[in-house]
Parts: sequence; structure tokens; C-alpha cells
Amino acid sequence: MNNGKSNILVCGSIVYDRIMNFPGKFSDHILPDKVHILNVSFTLNRLSESFGGTGGNIAYNLALLGERPKLYGVVGADFEKYADWLKRNRVDIKNVKIANEELTASAYIMTDRADNQIAGFYPGSKIQIPLTLPARASQWQAGPFVKGGTLAIVSPDLVARMVEYAKIFKRFKIPYIFDPGQQITSFSPKELNLAVKSAKVLIGNDYEIELILKKLGLKRPVLAKIVETLVITKGDKGSEIYNQGKKLTIPAAKPKSVLDPTGAGDAYRAGFIKGLIMGWPLAKCGRLAAVTAVYTVEKYGTQTHRFSWQELIKRYRENYGERL
Repeated sequence: MNNGKSNILVCGSIVYDRIMNFPGKFSDHILPDKVHILNVSFTLNRLSESFGGTGGNIAYNLALLGERPKLYGVVGADFEKYADWLKRNRVDIKNVKIANEELTASAYIMTDRADNQIAGFYPGSKIQIPLTLPARASQWQAGPFVKGGTLAIVSPDLVARMVEYAKIFKRFKIPYIFDPGQQITSFSPKELNLAVKSAKVLIGNDYEIELILKKLGLKRPVLAKIVETLVITKGDKGSEIYNQGKKLTIPAAKPKSVLDPTGAGDAYRAGFIKGLIMGWPLAKCGRLAAVTAVYTVEKYGTQTHRFSWQELIKRYRENYGERL
């Protein structure tokens, strides 16, 4: 499963997810005519903490796929237990920067029994990126995607960091996947244009891609020509891959159950990266990505699932009728 030669750089957020369940409905406790003096408290029946963030999630899934990704990001003084988890799961965290005067980014998500949510997000330290390449870039196999080469992904994080990652990878000719996600609205058109045009692959869900088109003033066929590969995910409707004027339609894999879709997109990206680094055709990369994604929707939380390569092979055959 592990080719032993790939050099995968995962740049993105590293977050503690704190998930809370409220057994009632928020609407029963919030009076519309009193929102100007809102003061409510909810008694919860469930509280769980899990490890998350786009960078952490992608790296974790890559490790399950047999890779040893290098994770880049910024955390706080409370990172120790997350660090232990990542190290136990074969994620290289030597390049994670610890800002001792801050706490690690945290998401607080409270859900009621009608699936309404109240969320808060603490982004953590705003210090600049921990990525330094000059001393090592010459040792890496850059250029086109090749089996065992170097590949990076720039996933949602502080926009200033994301822009700098894109500039560095462009400078050193390291192919990268650009995955702006929920940060699209925070990019200026100039920053977004730079990151998109320099990317080997642009990936996002259908809503995110529409935001990019609107922000850059482009039509989809033009965007598909700007980047070598455009990947659009559509949840349970599968995904689409545009490459060299061709469109590939990838059916979604079928989960055994759907408990929590959080993190499915990150798992998809890990599967896609694994396929690319193995030198597989894009259609096969997309199918592997789809199968990887189903494991996380079957569990609550983002890094609570596990699978073996043999299990993945079986799932792949069950969904697509062919050998992985």
C-alpha cells in the first residue's frame, strides 16, 4: 500500500472540534421579540472532543492510506494530546509551529434535535507560516505528478498563510492542489487568482466552485482550462473531474450508514492525493477518493474512523465492480 517514496506536504488548519448535543429545540428557548436582549443557556446531553481541521483531517486519512504525510500548520500551547495522536498515526508533525502564547484553534458546535446548529470558532494564532523550503527543495522531485514525487495541498487556513504557501510552491515548481473551501470569501480577487492559476489541481464542492467563478468573473469552461485538473465534489451525487477538455463523472460510493458528514471532503482529498501519488488515472483517483470518504460519514467526528487497505479494496470492488 505504501510506495515508500512519496513526499506529501499537507498545509491547513489543525483544530480541536468540540461537539455538543442539545436534546430540545433552540426555537423553544429563543423569543423572537427579545433577541435584542438575548440571554439563554442550554443544558447538553452530550459533549465530545475530537481532532479536526482540514490539515489534520487530510493528513490522518493519508496515514490510513499508508502514507506518512508532512503536516504544516500553527497550533497553540495545548497541542500535546493532538500531537500524540498524530504521531501514533504516523503523521510527520516536525513542521507544525507551536505558538506558546496562544491556544490551538477550536470549533464549538452545538446541535439541537431539529439539526439546527449554533457554532463558534476560535482561529488560534495569526503568526505567519511555518514552511521553509529553500534548504530542502533541491532534494525533492518536483515538476509534474509522477509516482513517488512531491505533491502538496493548500487547504483552508489563515488566508495569509495559504497565499504564502501557494507562492512558495510556485517558486520551487512543486505541484500543489488548491482547496480554498470556506475561506474563498476572505480572499481578494488578486490573491485568489494567483493561487488558482499556479495550482496543478483546483478542488471544491459545487457551491465553492461557483463562488470562485463569481469572484474571478469566469465561466466554468474557462476555469477548467486555467488549471490542469478541476475537481468538483457533489456529496452523495458523486463528483466531476475536468482535465484536458474532458469531463469524468465519478459516482459516489455508498456508506453503510450516515451518522456525520463532517470531514468527508477532507477524506475525499486524501484519497485523491493517494491516487495521484501512485500515478493512477484520474477516474481511478476519483473512485478511490469517493470510497475513502464514506468511512468518515459512518462515524461521529472527523478522525474517529479507521480502515485497512484490504477493507478499502473490498469496498472499492463492491462499489465499482473492479479491482483497486
